[in-house]
Order: sequence, then C-alpha cells, then structure tokens
Amino acid sequence: MGNRSSAPMGAARPLSVIDAEGARGVASDGVRVAVLIPCYNEEAAVAGVVSAFRHALPGAQVFVYDNNSTDRTAAVAREAGALVRLAPLQGKGNVVRRMFADIDADLYVLVDGDGTYDAAAAPKMVAQAIDQTLDMVCGARVAAEQDAYRPGHRFGNRMLTGLVREIFGRRFEDMLTGYRVFSRRFVKSFPAASKGFEIETELTVHALQLRLPCTEMDTAYGARAEGSASKLNTVRDGLRILRMISLLVREERPLLFFGTAALALIVAAGVLSVPVVRDYIDTGLVPRFPSLIVAVALIALGMLSIGCGLILDTVSRARLEQRRLAYLATPGPGVFQEPRA
Repeated sequence: MGNRSSAPMGAARPLSVIDAEGARGVASDGVRVAVLIPCYNEEAAVAGVVSAFRHALPGAQVFVYDNNSTDRTAAVAREAGALVRLAPLQGKGNVVRRMFADIDADLYVLVDGDGTYDAAAAPKMVAQAIDQTLDMVCGARVAAEQDAYRPGHRFGNRMLTGLVREIFGRRFEDMLTGYRVFSRRFVKSFPAASKGFEIETELTVHALQLRLPCTEMDTAYGARAEGSASKLNTVRDGLRILRMISLLVREERPLLFFGTAALALIVAAGVLSVPVVRDYIDTGLVPRFPSLIVAVALIALGMLSIGCGLILDTVSRARLEQRRLAYLATPGPGVFQEPRA
C-alpha cells in the first residue's frame, strides 16, 4: 500500500492493539481503522456513541457525517471528539457513499448514531476481520431489551432477508443490520446507488455477488437513548427495500428477472388461447379473434423478454467482472499480505 506516511489527511490513525472483550490483545501495527457514523438529528445519542467507540477502539479515528440535522448533532459530536463532516444529500445511502469516497483506511467500522449497537463488540469484529482476512463482518442483532427490536421491524427483516437469501445466497441471517466492519477492498469496489435505508441491502448483495469472504457475529441490540427518535418507517422503508431488491435482481440476475416475466406472459397467453383452441377443434372456426390476437402478442412479448434477459445477462456478467477486477486491484491492509522471504 506504499508508505503509510503518505496517507491523505482524514485517514484514521494506526490501531496499535485490539482488545477483544478484554481477553486478548491482537497486534496490528500499521492497520488504519476508521469508525463511520452517519447521523441525522441524533443530538441525544451521538456523544455516547462517539465516546463508546473511542474507548473500544482507542487507535481509530471516529468520523461523524451530519446529514442536514436540525439539532446540535454536529456540535455535540465534535465536542465528544469526533471529526465531523457534512453530507448535504439527504438519506443514509447518500451519506455512506460519501463516507466511502472520502475516507481512506484499511478497515472501516460502520455504525448508526442512535446508540442501539454495542461498541464493546467492535474490537472482536475487527479482530475477526484481521484474523480471518474477511471483507465484511456483520453484527447480527440480538435484542438486549424486550422493546429494543420492534416486532414489525423484526418481521420485515426476516421476510426481506429470506427473499435475498433465496435469490442471491444463504449466507446472512440479518441483512439489514447497520453495524458492520469492512475491508478497504470492499469499500473501494462498492458502487453504491442507494439513497436511503436500502443501503444495507445493496451492501449485502455486493458481498454475495462477488462471493467475498464474510461472516456474521451476534451483537447486542439495545433501545435508543432517551430523547432520540427513530427515523425508520416500517411500511415505507420496507417497500423501498423491496423495490431495491427488485432492482438488484433486474441488474444482477437479469435472466431470472426477465425469464420470470416471460414465463408469466406465456402462461397468460396459454390461458387466453385455451377457449380459442377448443372452439377451433369443435367447429373448425376461430370466433374469438381478439383473444387470439392478445395471446399471440403475449407470446411475442414473452420471447422478447427472454431475449432481453439473455443480452442483459451478458452485460451483467461483464459488470460483475469489472467489480471483481476493481476489488482485486485494491490492496488489502499490510496485515493481510504474506511476508516476503
């Protein structure tokens, strides 16, 4: 990765020692760790989050990106010791995209600024990323309090995670967690397109499509700090995530997407053509010309859909190959590299 002293301004300081639950120290000199905290109106919780992560990862630099907050989030985060920057485009996806573009580090810890995630788990997650040379470690949420993980959110997470598992691969149980550790390779090869809370879905599918080494680790999930309000809307954000899954299927698995559409069109054409064929067999006539015309049109559209799927599948494979090359072209942390003889 070249001389560490040439790292750009804003890069995290070297993490000298990682204490995993206070039980062991993992030497990792030269590995730059950045804690990324996207925030919108988190005045009540952000100071505690910054302080907790500065204590858990004393060698890391903590960044807070304020997303047009109308309260004192930025000032409180700065007073707590974070490096505060502004992200004017509204939405968590926009903030994460800006963070990934701005910050240069070897490992990135992404966490929400609402105080619901356990900072004490961060050293263990970072240590696992280093020890097992992983590109993503997800903090799978385990509710520490009865009301911390609302039933609607829990049901929606299971449904959406299950859908992604069926389409893209069965590797994650909590796709929508906001607590993750990434390698530099992951971050710099991730073509973020999301605007809002659907960013977690996009991160997960990116890892699944590139078949990156990843894992999950159970982490405590608590209630929000007093005075802090959730920005999530179960129905609205669930529909946005469902839309993102649909778009990702179209872009990443176009043959599946357009093949399914083609099958539906051909089945509909078959249903419409049954009475036409029956009348022709019985009378030798075709009195239902409108049904026949529609059935033929549906079959033509189905064949066109299959053709589109085949063409776009080739394009999708080329895009996936470009992302894989971008991933391979990005050096990992020095600790990941084999020592020279």
